[in-house]
This record gives sequence, structure tokens and C-alpha cells, in this order.
Amino acid sequence: MATTTSPALPLLRRVAETTRKAVPFVLDGQPASALEGDTVLTAILTLQARLRHNEFSQEPRAGFCMMGACQDCWVQTDSGERLRACATFIAPGMALRTGEGAA
Repeated sequence: MATTTSPALPLLRRVAETTRKAVPFVLDGQPASALEGDTVLTAILTLQARLRHNEFSQEPRAGFCMMGACQDCWVQTDSGERLRACATFIAPGMALRTGEGAA
């Protein structure tokens, strides 16, 4: 039986390195914050339960290989650029989209 996570609960919980500098960014039009050195994947999954929905099945996705090979973690910037969330570091002011049509 599959275990589901509430959309309101983050998938990841930070347990170490909590004193790194905060990095402000925008996630789906809302202000957000990560820590310096976080990947986009880490930044998003410490805030919510999924990275995006699969474009074919609409099932929630949260990355797969975690090393940039599988192409399961694509997200999009507000400008339309596609990023591999597991291999891209968060940067101040990034504006990311995880919703419909984001990957």
C-alpha cells in the first residue's frame, strides 16, 4: 500500500546545517526561502510534498535519480527556462514554476 503525504506537509525536513544564509526566491508566484547551497529540489521539497506533477499521468513527482540523469525533476523558471532541480543550485531571486505545464 502506498503512503501519501499531505500537500501541506513538506516531503523533506532539514535536520542539519540550519544556520546557512537564507536565499529568497519565488515558488509558484509566492515568496519562499531556502538555504545557501541547497539545490532547487531541496529548496522546493523542504516547502511542499511534491516537486511537480507528471505531465502524462498527473501523479506527483519528487525526483528519481537525484543526479541529473533521469529527467524526472524538471521545473521551469518564470521566463520559460527548464532546469533540472536536482542539479541546479538555488539562487537569490529565482522565480520557479512547478504547476501545470512547468515541465
